[in-house]
Amino acid sequence: MLEKSEVNRRHFLKLLAATGLIAGVNAHEAKAFSSNAKGKIVIIGGGAAGISMAARLHRWLDNPDITLIDPSDRQFYQPGFTLIASGVYQADDVWKKQEDCIPDGIKWVKDSVVAVDPVWNQVTTKANGKIPYDFLVLTPGLQCDWEKVEGITQATLGQGAANSIYDFEGAQKTWKALQEFAKKGGRGIFTDTYTKHKCGGAPKKICLLTEHYTRKQGTRDKVQLDYFTAEKELYDVPYFTKRLLEIYKERQIPINTLVRVKGVDTSAKQVHLEKVETKGEETIVTPFVEDYDFLHFTPPMSAPDFVREAGLGWTEGKLAAGAWVMVDKETLIHKKYPNIVSLGDVAGIPTSKTSAAVRKQVPIAAKNLIALMEGKEPTERYNGYAACPIVTDYGHVLLCEFDYDKNPDISFPFNLIDTSKEQWLAWLLKVYILKPLYFYGMLNGYA
Repeated sequence: MLEKSEVNRRHFLKLLAATGLIAGVNAHEAKAFSSNAKGKIVIIGGGAAGISMAARLHRWLDNPDITLIDPSDRQFYQPGFTLIASGVYQADDVWKKQEDCIPDGIKWVKDSVVAVDPVWNQVTTKANGKIPYDFLVLTPGLQCDWEKVEGITQATLGQGAANSIYDFEGAQKTWKALQEFAKKGGRGIFTDTYTKHKCGGAPKKICLLTEHYTRKQGTRDKVQLDYFTAEKELYDVPYFTKRLLEIYKERQIPINTLVRVKGVDTSAKQVHLEKVETKGEETIVTPFVEDYDFLHFTPPMSAPDFVREAGLGWTEGKLAAGAWVMVDKETLIHKKYPNIVSLGDVAGIPTSKTSAAVRKQVPIAAKNLIALMEGKEPTERYNGYAACPIVTDYGHVLLCEFDYDKNPDISFPFNLIDTSKEQWLAWLLKVYILKPLYFYGMLNGYA
């Protein structure tokens, strides 16, 4: 299996060329533009967006001066957490040492950011003090606000069969709990959350994989599954929603809308929920409690605290509550501080927070940043592309790709199949291709 094998850069590029995901890599490299613009660039965050930006900028600038601030020891392929939780991947399949992922020529400050001063153009770190910049790339990811679910902390994940795959250890505990649940049977409850959150399809994936796993174990008749969403509908991309609703109906999984998780009593195995409805100008909140034997919940999420404290987040509209960074949705440049670009999970833009979205954002953000450094008007535009490969069972994926307008934006070479339905080829892409694409393509600035 590919995820078990050693894949070097040469083999990776051949693989992508064979699948059509990258064509003419060498020609692309030869034609890549360069710039003699100068300036001290500081990148906050060493995840998918931060490291990919560092790689692109280092290649495209003749005299790069790039500092990356990130405290992590490991680089995680987070889309793999769902596959850990369903037994497809092992825990060690989804990470590499951070030092092996940071591009050569980048100064790595292994530290945490505690403050940003966008007026004086400086970043304050926990151990290294103040670091000045001319241009700032804001890519710190997001934070899971576990404490906003009463009765839950990150440390208690897995206790009382309350699980979440939005955590590396939590994904491993979910797989253990899922197997036990399939063996004993009972009530399984799956929820998403009311805030913007990374990989909005993940709660749906683990729900459908759990259902299929019980069928594989011959215990489906022993379990009852329910899905609760804080949204008014299961999914908001019409081209893919029809089939997704059919799947839930076929699998006999009821969908409950406009429901939020308020808290979890892990000792009693009860989840406290709220039905939130708006009638005219009145908001009606109806609390209720459900018993469970297996729970998968999605915590509320927001931008890191220092983003809010620095005044870099939106202060009006739907994105204000999470303090998501106030950038122009097309250029990814901050609307108040033009020497700041932001992308990835922290960016306050109306699209899904996925690594596929990051892959499309990086070259646009990098070229626009270089234009700013050259004193030119940024011309690159991001159309909101995001992709969410919703795993529907062990062997099939509904590959959802769309833009800001929620129209399908199909980029992968599957023009001969109907992407509005789940496909085996998309499963191969999800399980075997996307992880090496991440580690050997995105993080090296090639994809």
